[in-house]
Amino acid sequence: MRPLFHPSIEDVTVEAILHALSDPVRVGIFAEILGQECTQSCSGFSHPDGKTIPKSTLSQHFKILREAGLIRGERRGVEMHNTSRFAEIDQRFPGLIGAIGNAHRIQQETKCAVAKRRSSTAGAKRAAKR
Repeated sequence: MRPLFHPSIEDVTVEAILHALSDPVRVGIFAEILGQECTQSCSGFSHPDGKTIPKSTLSQHFKILREAGLIRGERRGVEMHNTSRFAEIDQRFPGLIGAIGNAHRIQQETKCAVAKRRSSTAGAKRAAKR
């Protein structure tokens, strides 16, 4: 089995980080890993938002996050376990990951609030038609 590539912290760039986090699935995966104290296996991310992601696509997302320097992956048997490299990145680019994580949280909260409003408005319209 091929060894996993993990860039040294000196080789991590802002452009690679921003590219890796430009995909909504990857930013969601990274936010979840960032919020955990222990390692996270890839299989735990196969159903974000109730949608099934094929294993090959999920592997590609993790590869992009790993090669950008955002996570560290470790094989344990047939599973891959991932941890955040937040402390290293925060030392190299102070505040960058915190700001991105905070922006993602705000965006998710806004999406949830909008979805709730739409759902309650739609329910009220259906009730009014009856």
